[in-house]
Amino acid sequence: MRRTVTIWLSFGAPLMILLAVLASQQRQGNDRVQALPAVLVGSGLIISSAVGRRRRRGKLLSALLSSRAQPD
Repeated sequence: MRRTVTIWLSFGAPLMILLAVLASQQRQGNDRVQALPAVLVGSGLIISSAVGRRRRRGKLLSALLSSRAQPD
């Protein structure tokens, strides 16, 4: 049960961007600006996740390399 909830939550940010793009296509003129916050939030979540993942992997790699360099 918990795994299925996690899978659906992982689609949250891309679906938010998709919904904002679809909403902006439906609107005209200045009303399109109302879809902009959803695009920005969704993009920010994706970028934040990617940066955090890269940092964690870098820390893991450095920990592995430092433990490998130490003599047993």
